[in-house]
Amino acid sequence: MNLEFLTSEVCKIAKEGGYFLAQERKTFRKDRVEEKNAHDYVSYVDKETEKLLVARLSLLLPQAGFITEEDTVAFEKKDYYWVIDPLDGTTNYIQDNAPYCVSIALTTETEILLGVVYEVCRGECFYAWKGGKSYLNETQIHVSDKDNMGQAFIGLDLPYNAGDYKPVVNHLMDSLYGKVSSVRINGSAAMSMCYVAAGRFDAWAEAYIKPWDFMAGALIVLQAGGSVTNFKGSSLFRKGHDILASNSLLHNDMLELLAPFQDSL
Repeated sequence: MNLEFLTSEVCKIAKEGGYFLAQERKTFRKDRVEEKNAHDYVSYVDKETEKLLVARLSLLLPQAGFITEEDTVAFEKKDYYWVIDPLDGTTNYIQDNAPYCVSIALTTETEILLGVVYEVCRGECFYAWKGGKSYLNETQIHVSDKDNMGQAFIGLDLPYNAGDYKPVVNHLMDSLYGKVSSVRINGSAAMSMCYVAAGRFDAWAEAYIKPWDFMAGALIVLQAGGSVTNFKGSSLFRKGHDILASNSLLHNDMLELLAPFQDSL
């Protein structure tokens, strides 16, 4: 399997999905938004974009199955899986607020083979494949070299499980705000991880997220020289829902902040 070639083709497919998102945004109708759970939204655009991506990826690698956010295709046990988020940052999209993106990963049961994240608003395509480097629009990217939390630019995000996650984010904000360079909330896990890979964020953490939120971004961080673990520091994060991504140099500092919640999530 030529992962570099596949990644190049997936970039084209992700951009096609991104173009569809951009065109639909021009005439987007909020009255067609559905609420899956409390404050967890989905629109006709998510579903139609996912159908487009599934159709294109099915032709690219017919032997692969799908793990998708919007369940437009039935799960079948396969050797390979496309893990798809057709619109990560749906709430941002609904409000016409950047960033939002298409996220696609190819995985097996045990490893991530390639990851592509296309951010629609800035036309940025982040990608990586196993054994390669990480790129942004054909330019190699690398995590930052900051090793001092006092100078760190930290990303956080707010999952829909507000009641469960509020103690965690309150603790993180109390520990970080005014003590690091700054804290930002993107509204898209996939994009936040790509920001770590590109050195825009020095670290980022979130819990109660799904494989389609983080799978592509995780490989892009790793191939850019960063670290990705769960909140316990384990690299076996793929089956969980809590993710910490960093430039590696600040990983232990972030794990120390998350230590009180390692067994409660």
